[in-house]
Amino acid sequence: MGAVVGLGVGIGLLLIWSAFVLPRTRVPRQASPLDRLLASADLGQVRPAGLVGLCVACGVTALVVAQIVSRTFPVAIAFGAMGGHLPITVVRSRARRRQRELAEVWPEAVDNLASAVHAGMSLPEALTALSVRGPEPLRPAFAAFGIDYQVSGRFFDALDRLKERLADPVGDRVVEGLRIAREVGGGDLGRVLRGLSGYLRDDARTRSELEARQSWTVNGARLAVAAPWLVLLLLCFQPQVIHRYATGAGVLVLAVGAAVCFGCYRLMLRIGRLPSERRILS
Repeated sequence: MGAVVGLGVGIGLLLIWSAFVLPRTRVPRQASPLDRLLASADLGQVRPAGLVGLCVACGVTALVVAQIVSRTFPVAIAFGAMGGHLPITVVRSRARRRQRELAEVWPEAVDNLASAVHAGMSLPEALTALSVRGPEPLRPAFAAFGIDYQVSGRFFDALDRLKERLADPVGDRVVEGLRIAREVGGGDLGRVLRGLSGYLRDDARTRSELEARQSWTVNGARLAVAAPWLVLLLLCFQPQVIHRYATGAGVLVLAVGAAVCFGCYRLMLRIGRLPSERRILS
């Protein structure tokens, strides 16, 4: 019996010692929607907790200011919710703008890459050269790729980090195409890249024409959604009017109006949404 107790104590002490001494294997954290949103907006250095904290701070600030001006808590709650969602809206707008910008410059980058491969440069050299000869928005990512490859010498790991920095659907396709070409040793990489460049140009041209045609509709819908809340903001400076929203009927009007505005705006975005490319193997 004493031997069993001693063995159990020894195993317990060994487990306690191993918990503090032996190295731990870290399980990679799955990227959350906020992580992907920040990466697509080129804000990968910002943590999701920081963005959430900024949303809370903006929401509380808007609520306090609206409460001071209107002295009507339901109205302050409405403007606090809008203020809290403002950082997310700004980040999404930045992500869309960056995606459009990259879609315009990727054909030029692919052409430069195809020319470098045709001239006899290796794939790592051709990719690193884009940090100097490539389009301006893509140069930092390819400069970081060159540093990663020089430090580690592992081409595929450097490609993975490049794809994480770009966080772009077109970039994913280019990176995966280069990965396959490196693995199988494709000799027609230059021809494939030039074909991809032509496809990207046609796609960007078509998308820009469609966005230009529907921009007035989208802007009109945004103005229609914002107009009632701008009127409500102006009413905050009329105490005898804005205090009516503190009643049960006023709260019901605010709730129904917010639900209708949100639902109609989301429906408009869904109906007029253009097909967007999804990231692959990300």
